[in-house]
This record gives sequence, C-alpha cells and structure tokens, in this order.
Amino acid sequence: MSADNTTPAALPEPPAAAAEIFGDRLDKAVAYHRSLATTGSERGFIGPREVPRLWDRHVLNCAVIGEAFPAGASIADIGSGAGLPGIPLAIARPDLKITLIEPLLKRSTYLGEVVDELGLDNVTVVRGRAEEPHVRKLEKVDVVTSRAVAPLGKLVGWSLPLVKIGGSMVAMKGSSVGEELERDATQIRRAGGGEAEIFTVGDKVLEEPTTLIRIPRVK
Repeated sequence: MSADNTTPAALPEPPAAAAEIFGDRLDKAVAYHRSLATTGSERGFIGPREVPRLWDRHVLNCAVIGEAFPAGASIADIGSGAGLPGIPLAIARPDLKITLIEPLLKRSTYLGEVVDELGLDNVTVVRGRAEEPHVRKLEKVDVVTSRAVAPLGKLVGWSLPLVKIGGSMVAMKGSSVGEELERDATQIRRAGGGEAEIFTVGDKVLEEPTTLIRIPRVK
C-alpha cells in the first residue's frame, strides 16, 4: 500500500459496533478502513463520496455476514473488488478459510497487498472470473459469497458451480431481492439451486441490518 495524503488523524474513529464485531482484531479492521479511504480511493476502487461512510456502508455491513457461516467453513468471495465482503469477513472470522476471486489485475494486486500487510493468513487471492475454467477447477467450497456482482439469475450460475453439493451461495442483496428471486426462479433451478432463504444479519449491532439470500446447491 502506497503512501497517501490523507493522514489517519483525518479519518473517523471506528464506531462502537466495530469493537463488538471485530473484538481483539479491531486494529486490523481500522488498518483496512484506512487503506480503503486512502490507497483504495486513490486507485479508484472507492468513490470519494463513499469514504465518509466506509465503516457503516462497507466494512461493518460486510463483516456481519459471518453470522451466516458455520465454524471453520471454506468461503469464496467472487468479484471481490477491493475486498468486500471477503476482507472484513476474514478479519471478523479468522476461523474461516477465504478465497478472494477477482478478475482485474490492479484489484487483485491490491488485495494481495492488503492480505500481506494485515497478516491475514486465512486468505488466498485468485485472479480470475468465477466462470473461468481455472477457477472452476479450484477445490469446491462450503459457501460462495458476493456483493453487488450481478443479478441473481446470473450470479447463481457463477456461484453454485464452485460450491460443494450440500453447500450454498450466500449473497449480499438489497430490498428487491424477493423480486429477483421470483423473476429468476427458473435459472436458479437450472443451476442446481434448492429452496432459497432471505434473511438479515447484524440486527443487534447495526442500525441497518444486512440482507442476505442463501441458495443451497442440491445437485
């Protein structure tokens, strides 16, 4: 991560919820927030309007998705971008084995820098798209997650082939996810998806809980 013109003193203190979510790994979350606000913004991964609300809209709402995963699970974050949700998840849940899958070189390079600087030994970075052969040949995971990657019908076709039978995709979605589910039901079945579940996480620590959809891989 390169030097920048924004000093740490200019950045907001982490909200109280951050300490509750990250515990004794809060220092890593603060360092990641600083990186997003400086290096991530400079490289164009984070828009300038997003910098003041990085904690609530990006870091914390991604970290709480850990509530949806069992202990020791293997997770793939497709279209990871600047590391959302995979990096906050890895900080909050060091028991998880997380693979960040990102096709763009400049973003995958940044992810590698973050992983090294924060000492996230539970994270691996893979450059590629979820639908590419070398990615599909990776060891199947328990859960594939994503944030703002694609409409549900397309997303399930990218996600479920990376999942073990009996595993699932758990995607961060907005309030219209129910409409997406109804619209794309045929594509979900064709991809081997079972009955979907829409639920929220972070209800006890965030003012606006994170909405997730879980679709199991049944075939």
